[in-house]
Amino acid sequence: MPDHAFAPTRGLLDRWSLDSPLLANRLGDPCEREVLVHVPPEGVKAMQDGSQLGVIIYLAPFTSSGPARAGWKAFAETIPQRHERLVKEGKMDPVILVMPDTFTSLGGNQFVDTPVLGQWSSWLSKALKPAVMERYQTNGKVGLVGKSSGGYGALVNAMLSPGCYDAVACHSGDVGFEMMFQPTFGETLTHVAAHGTAADYVKHVQHAAKLSGPDFHTLMICAMAASYDARDPTSDNPLGIELPVEPRTGKIIERAWNNWLANDPLEMIETHSDGLQSLAALWIDCGDRDQYNIQYGSRAFIDKLSQMGIDHSWEEFSGTHSGIDHRLDLSLPFLANALQ
Repeated sequence: MPDHAFAPTRGLLDRWSLDSPLLANRLGDPCEREVLVHVPPEGVKAMQDGSQLGVIIYLAPFTSSGPARAGWKAFAETIPQRHERLVKEGKMDPVILVMPDTFTSLGGNQFVDTPVLGQWSSWLSKALKPAVMERYQTNGKVGLVGKSSGGYGALVNAMLSPGCYDAVACHSGDVGFEMMFQPTFGETLTHVAAHGTAADYVKHVQHAAKLSGPDFHTLMICAMAASYDARDPTSDNPLGIELPVEPRTGKIIERAWNNWLANDPLEMIETHSDGLQSLAALWIDCGDRDQYNIQYGSRAFIDKLSQMGIDHSWEEFSGTHSGIDHRLDLSLPFLANALQ
């Protein structure tokens, strides 16, 4: 039986909201978002004594959100509990740990700018980061960490906003779109077909009383289309969501698919490597049996980092895409050290 974390959270657990027009979106999701911030007791005392702390922003995986990672769960450890334990064990210095609500009505977030979901990349750098700097005693250094979609968001935002972030940790982040997404398009088309187009399917989900198991994956693919290839809205497709495959044969529509690939870290690194070069620390890991085949894209990405001479830490661990929160025991100290 796995251990359960009984330890109470003793440090600062701060909740506030941030309202920004950068998050205006076609979904009608709110622009005001809750932000949860944790500082362990040692960090609170350090700030009271006049010290300044580094900042780590946690980006949640798909179907989750920052505040959820601070919620009680059986046989598990919340991120604030983990933060306090790692500091108490002397494995990391305390930081200002920021956990924003980044959930959307499509089930999650890729942390890029899109008219469908909102300008989340710009929000991170131009709204959230300045708000944290204004509220807390920071040393001006900021790191990003996340798993899956959150790991992707951490990695690509380092590339999209050179010099904005100082360190990044990407756990099983979306890399290698051809291996990740193309094998799933047939399943997605079959599920969408029962409702008509992708736009019809999303409309159905928005009005459904509950979601089925297959809905979560199909909705995720629609969210990817909204993130990487948003179309102009029409009366039949007010959100502008279309899949990059021909609905009858499943054939890839090259122009649309190229828009997706332009957001693949494997492609982005060719033109956005400056943001990675400037990082004080870069952590990437992935399980060797990842259900989404991310290990293959990650290996290719690591090869490119090495070829470009970009310093990084890479670990391929024994595991899948699931149940890997324990990897934060490695990345959080890694980031905290880089942010001193």
